[in-house]
Amino acid sequence: MTNATAINVAETVDTYLASLGQADPAARAAMIATAWTPNGRYVDPARDVTGAEAMEATIAGVQEHTPGATFRRTTGIDQHHEYLRFGWEMVGPDGAVVLAGIDVGSLSEDGKLKGICGFFGDLPAA
Repeated sequence: MTNATAINVAETVDTYLASLGQADPAARAAMIATAWTPNGRYVDPARDVTGAEAMEATIAGVQEHTPGATFRRTTGIDQHHEYLRFGWEMVGPDGAVVLAGIDVGSLSEDGKLKGICGFFGDLPAA
């Protein structure tokens, strides 16, 4: 992987995370279009959505439930082949961490997200 590829993947992931906290629908739609393939799929313990419109509606619902929250990456991006993983936090307007987890995903050939599977909280004990 070249530095340009690493930078592009980081930009893609960071755009995806920024879209989760973007309150402006037009800006959010543009971020989703930049970071995701048209039929990208997002799955977590509470959601399973495919495509930009479904993602936009899901993000709007998350924002309604936790207004003013933003998301940030807490780790580097571990990547091999078309797969990646990274840690993240949801941060409330007061700066407190509301939720943390990891995302595992896959990339298209042009570096956009094809899929993300989100996990909340710490890994379970053995």
